[in-house]
Amino acid sequence: MVSYSLAAVLSLISTAVATLKGQTIAVGGNTYYVPPTSVTVLHLKGHHLSSQGGLVPLTVIKSDSWKLTNTAIQGLVDVYQTTDDVFNTGFLENIYITYNGTHKKPSLELSLPSVWKNQFLGHVAAYGSGSTECTKSIPPGPYFLDPATGAVFEAYRLYSDVMGSFTDGLIAVGDGSYDVLPASLQGYASLTIGVPSRLYFTKTAEQPLAGVRLGVKDLYDIKGIKTGCGNRAYYDLYPPANATGPAIQSLINAGAVIVGKMKTSQFANGETATADWVDYHSPFNARGDGYQDPSSSSSGPGSGIGAYPWLDIAIGSDTGGSIRNPSQVNGCFGNRPSWNLVSLDNVMAMSPLLDTAGFLTRDASLWQTASEVLYATAGLKSYTNYPKAIKTIGFPTTASTEAYGILIDFVSSLSTFLGGANVSALDYDDLWAATKPPTVPANETLDTLLNLTYPILITKQQYPLVGAALYRDYAAANGGRKPFIDPVPLSRWNWGLEYPDSQLTTEIENKDIFTKWWNSTVQVFNEETCSDSLILYVGTAASPTYRNVYRSMPGIPTGFSAARIANIAGVPDMVVPVGEALYNSTITLQGEYLPVAVDIIAPHGCDLMVLNLVNELVDRGIVKEPATGSSMYSNGTTYY
Repeated sequence: MVSYSLAAVLSLISTAVATLKGQTIAVGGNTYYVPPTSVTVLHLKGHHLSSQGGLVPLTVIKSDSWKLTNTAIQGLVDVYQTTDDVFNTGFLENIYITYNGTHKKPSLELSLPSVWKNQFLGHVAAYGSGSTECTKSIPPGPYFLDPATGAVFEAYRLYSDVMGSFTDGLIAVGDGSYDVLPASLQGYASLTIGVPSRLYFTKTAEQPLAGVRLGVKDLYDIKGIKTGCGNRAYYDLYPPANATGPAIQSLINAGAVIVGKMKTSQFANGETATADWVDYHSPFNARGDGYQDPSSSSSGPGSGIGAYPWLDIAIGSDTGGSIRNPSQVNGCFGNRPSWNLVSLDNVMAMSPLLDTAGFLTRDASLWQTASEVLYATAGLKSYTNYPKAIKTIGFPTTASTEAYGILIDFVSSLSTFLGGANVSALDYDDLWAATKPPTVPANETLDTLLNLTYPILITKQQYPLVGAALYRDYAAANGGRKPFIDPVPLSRWNWGLEYPDSQLTTEIENKDIFTKWWNSTVQVFNEETCSDSLILYVGTAASPTYRNVYRSMPGIPTGFSAARIANIAGVPDMVVPVGEALYNSTITLQGEYLPVAVDIIAPHGCDLMVLNLVNELVDRGIVKEPATGSSMYSNGTTYY
């Protein structure tokens, strides 16, 4: 009979877990997650590596230079350091070189710097006979090597989600499935997110998003992962998704790397930080003093894009402003696309007649590329000629504040860029009064026609699709009990239940009336420029919304405004950050900066025209791409 001490048993358990789930290793001051599955094997001929029984750092260097010298190697290392946040010089402890050029007799003239303290493990046959063989070609970059077996493993750098933007870090595990990242950083009361080396990926026509790090709002299904929709009961009750929705799958197919699920306000309803978030804590907004509301419902995506340079893009959803509002206040690009461009199967519904999928990002070019992938099946036409008319809604006429000056200057610069486009104020209420359909009563204003349209659509459609099913399934699993629902969705669902189903029919009819009127009278399609005009309204003018303020009970989102136009008409509405303005923070007692943003509306299907325009404005310096941190254009400092 063999007996084991408690320490030995725990050691065996720890080893088993490491074998199944991977392990974490520190290199060069950073911590890395090492997946359990190797990507290739190096047959180490004559090499005796010291590993103390563990993995050792490895750098794979790939060059197409026919004469590989010390200078060339140093140049490649410099590129790796400047382009990849995962690589650091600690991985140069062991080096393996591959040649991917076309020269018939490439040569290797190396005497690697002693300061690298490396062991040269060899090279492929193209550079000579080679002292090491690789079973499968792998991209350049940082890896971990098992000296005992020659197995090579990828390196995922670990970051702490200090802003609370994520619900889970994710890792692909094969067969299209994902698992929660089984790694954590010590010393942080927050989740850990792992990102792979950017050097592993090469963008191609088939995979234009190769290596792009993607965060996914937690109402999209991802195979193997639970969907929570911002509700603890929902997350606990339902099993992991058995399929990834087509919208997300299209991005994966294009090469995007999902790094995590991101927080949403509960069931995508509009919640304000501190006041309304009960089941989960609202994410933080890095802009300004760090204690501003991140808006909702794509709160996690907005928060993460505004804060993390290691996160490239996030996919959110917009029903009533859920991408646009977080984009505005977190200082990034964001789009509510034309309605019905992409399948929303395997996505939590709020209102199928209003729901859309879009992006939040700091990179205008990536914004366009990702949109072209996501909406590829819609057959959108790309326009590079632009309208010669600009219509503004609610824009300032004098630069009475710094933010107003930024807005006025942007419109002026846009007009000049468009070749002297005419700028005029749009009063859609007056236009409605003069041109409303003859079937509409004479005294019917847009405010009265559409007062209940949005809240009825989101409550009368979401409750039977989400709320009623949750109540039923939770009661069946928990002895008849009712699940907790945050104040905002609960008040909205209960309000909607007071109305008969006929009210939904009425509001759908009202929506159709407005859609036809808007698209035939206010902003119409143009064969050359896609639209007869660009319609602009103020997204945000650097107005603070502090998260440490007690607020009143949630109300019902009745009424109509410029921000509701795209919702009801089904047209694209794009957020463009155009600057930042100073305000006096009651938190830091210093002057801080908050974003200034403009929204651009265009006709249905004109999404790519606006994206082309924004990218040209970036190229001209009229729009500056934001960075992360307190200021959109500073060194990335974030206040806590």
